Amino acid sequence: MADRFFDILFSGLALLALSPLLLPIALILKFSGEGEIFFLQDRVGKDGQVFKLFKFATMVKDSPNIGTGTVTMKDDPRILPVGKFLRKTKINELPQLLNIFFGDMSVIGPRPLTPQTFDCYSDQIQETIKKVRPGLSGIGSIIFRGEEDIMHGASASVDFYNNIIAPYKGSLEEWFVLNKGMYIYFLAIFLTVWAVIFPSSKIAWRTLKNLPEPPAELKQALNFID
Repeated sequence: MADRFFDILFSGLALLALSPLLLPIALILKFSGEGEIFFLQDRVGKDGQVFKLFKFATMVKDSPNIGTGTVTMKDDPRILPVGKFLRKTKINELPQLLNIFFGDMSVIGPRPLTPQTFDCYSDQIQETIKKVRPGLSGIGSIIFRGEEDIMHGASASVDFYNNIIAPYKGSLEEWFVLNKGMYIYFLAIFLTVWAVIFPSSKIAWRTLKNLPEPPAELKQALNFID
């Protein structure tokens, strides 16, 4: 349970250190847009248990029932003005530190999905992923750090997500579960920070050389190294 110790330690310290950033953002959201601070959404967690995931509100109310549902496209019209900045910088994900502290999530793990998008994975991958806590970041999140940018043009469809993106992302999450350990835990934290600073970097492919190879439709978008 060493990873749980570090989850509590890192999330607690991060909440304290980031409070000067998080509190002003909460005030801005309260008095702009639609007045919502947090967006709470059902996500599938360990053992298939559904929990409420915290995010800063970046989209119009009831957005899961509008347009493309829980799949977000590039330049999605449902995104609020302040939300564009929060999503681009990934600041909108920071309230999930609360989920980590409370034990719903880990710092590193498979990305928690809505029941709808989780069903896009095969039964085998679903069963594998449900063995661990989902993560704020992870191998799938690092490789698909620009997922919204991928979902545009010819790729801007729910079918493309369901048939191309979801199966490959599922194979990455399965790889993590089968290879998880403290080395991967800390390496993924490093790669997450690196990807935020250098979003076009190919370091993940160089560091994790035995990752599943992406389908041809995704190789260029994911900066894959042949």
